[in-house]
Amino acid sequence: MTSLKEIADLLKELKSATIFCHMRPDGDTLGAAMGLKYLLEGCGARCKVVCESPVPSKFFFLEGMDKIDDKPDKDSQAYICVDCSETHRLGTLCEAFERADKPKFNIDHHISNTRFGDYWFVEDRAATCEIMTELSAFITDKPDKRTADCFLLGLSTDTGNFAHKNVVESTFLAAAKLVSCGADLNAIEYNMYKKQPPERALLFGRTMSSIRYYEEGRIAFIYVTREQLRAANATPDMTEGFIDFPLSVDGVEVAICLLETADERFKISLRSKGDTDVNAVARVYGGGGHIQASGCMISGCLEEVIDKLRYTVKQHLKD
Repeated sequence: MTSLKEIADLLKELKSATIFCHMRPDGDTLGAAMGLKYLLEGCGARCKVVCESPVPSKFFFLEGMDKIDDKPDKDSQAYICVDCSETHRLGTLCEAFERADKPKFNIDHHISNTRFGDYWFVEDRAATCEIMTELSAFITDKPDKRTADCFLLGLSTDTGNFAHKNVVESTFLAAAKLVSCGADLNAIEYNMYKKQPPERALLFGRTMSSIRYYEEGRIAFIYVTREQLRAANATPDMTEGFIDFPLSVDGVEVAICLLETADERFKISLRSKGDTDVNAVARVYGGGGHIQASGCMISGCLEEVIDKLRYTVKQHLKD
């Protein structure tokens, strides 16, 4: 593993870079990428942030989020991947990243990270943006407000607004530093947790009315099909955060959300609030993440996928 200082020293020498986000981007990968872009531009580098998926409009309240492209700059001096456990999570940009004959960086917080790239720093933290905040100290004395807002976005969204078990002292210290640099926690909280379109509210109500419980209420399933999305006139990104509701139900130890992304193809999100290692569950299906928050993709009809996951999670429940 390359130290953060060594990575910072290498990054400061770059004249140009393309920064990659993972597909179906969340606040942590977007915040880490855009914040790093601003840091490197402050050092005189020309930077571009790319993602194969469209960026959800809810992130557009932060400067530059609506300018993220889907084509890497082939002339960039280096490629940098943030908050991505393995290269296939880049989606259609995976091949461009892997085949590029240039230095490749990998900065991430997932324990399932495959340690790809020429230079990598992987550490189990609350968010990749916590790592990026530490990295920034080796690049500048004080990040500007734009950078601080981006990093605080990642810290907030990957911790459930600082409510998840992954939050530790270093998480709060990073947040405090970012606030001291001008980051607006109130704006982030409002746009991420208190503001939603009517379509999302409708979809949320319909989804939660059909929660399924198994193993005497220890496992809870919710699911969103493409037909349900169409009926509510909603988009897939509106389901972010849905999984927190079934996990909040008393007695539930593991919550699973199935989001249909194509015919008989489901994006699986798993969350645990007990001792169950959902990273181990996700790895059975080629996914991964963290002990209490992981994901994977599974093909099959809805009932078949639920049965598979129910069996696998049951094998990992603690007595």
